[in-house]
Amino acid sequence: MTAHERRRAPRYPLIASVDVIEAQTDTHLRARISGLSLTGCYLDTTNFLPMSTEVRLHISHNDANFTALGVVASCQPNIGMGVRFTDVQLDQQEILEKWLAALVRD
Repeated sequence: MTAHERRRAPRYPLIASVDVIEAQTDTHLRARISGLSLTGCYLDTTNFLPMSTEVRLHISHNDANFTALGVVASCQPNIGMGVRFTDVQLDQQEILEKWLAALVRD
């Protein structure tokens, strides 16, 4: 089974900046999102975190900011990491859905 087949929601290409904060140590990483879905995102970064690391994400796109808690679900050294959202507040879910609706239209 491929990673695409395991996804619970379609991933759409999106280029946006993201601040990743490792929950236990408060370590900050800057990265770039290359894919986004209702359940998570893929980050292009050479500075990846270990699998199962809990993170807080702050994504900036089109003059809006999205914040969610997540967990590192996959890692590809020197390429990037997949993050699965674990807690998205209702107001943040609305921002995410608006972004995805625009991506589906494009």
